[in-house]
Amino acid sequence: MQIERPNVRLIAGVDEVGRGPLVGDVVTAAVILDPTKPIVGLTDSKKLSEKKRLQLAEEIKAKALSYCIARATVAEIDELNILHATMLAMTRAVAGLHIPAEFVFVDGNRLPSLTVPAQAVVKGDSLVAEISAASILAKVARDQEMLELDSAYPEYGFAGHKGYPTKAHFEALAKYGATPHHRRSFKPVQQVLAAQANG
Repeated sequence: MQIERPNVRLIAGVDEVGRGPLVGDVVTAAVILDPTKPIVGLTDSKKLSEKKRLQLAEEIKAKALSYCIARATVAEIDELNILHATMLAMTRAVAGLHIPAEFVFVDGNRLPSLTVPAQAVVKGDSLVAEISAASILAKVARDQEMLELDSAYPEYGFAGHKGYPTKAHFEALAKYGATPHHRRSFKPVQQVLAAQANG
């Protein structure tokens, strides 16, 4: 599928990582690539090995005209809900670009509140190079945060499941309860806390 690109120079791509996990911030990135410095191998970050993601993330940071990694916190997720928190984080990523974008491609089917023209692209992380680059930066940043959380709370296995609702994560939640970094508004976390309160 060919995406029609607007006739402007400064096109940003935006993507998020971390809508599904039970723990941690939702992380977004916005990237404006430099057409004179092509980056080979850009695609959906989930299709890349960790080693390749890390290599590409360094290359993106070195070659992009501008990039910004932003987030919405666990408290904001619990207050706003995950969708609205994600949109807020995307808005922050675009606003944080040191070179303002003239047009923005956003992964998915919804647009955050932006001051520039934008288009939502379903599966954009496989179709638009700028979104692919954003997905890689966001994924590398969030995975790094999960490794740091794993060091602080080794019993939860965050380095492995990255906070997603896996069997191992549920078992750790049931055994150890929720950390301060768990999303209280997510049902599995609520259920664990309710069971502990009643236990």
